[in-house]
Amino acid sequence: MKKIVAFLFCVLASVFSYSQEVEMADGMRADGKIYVVVGVLVTILLGIVVFLIMIDRKISDVEKRIRKK
Repeated sequence: MKKIVAFLFCVLASVFSYSQEVEMADGMRADGKIYVVVGVLVTILLGIVVFLIMIDRKISDVEKRIRKK
């Protein structure tokens, strides 16, 4: 029952959030600054993905070394 109530709450919260207009986003889009924001977010996300891939490779190497011993 708790899961159903939580699900309905999430659905209602998402419906209400879509009905609101964000003036800041409209202003940034009009000024062309939204592209800077999107570019920074994409750069950060790509950095995180590359970092996770590098960490995964290092962990795989350590696991291979442990298995050899």
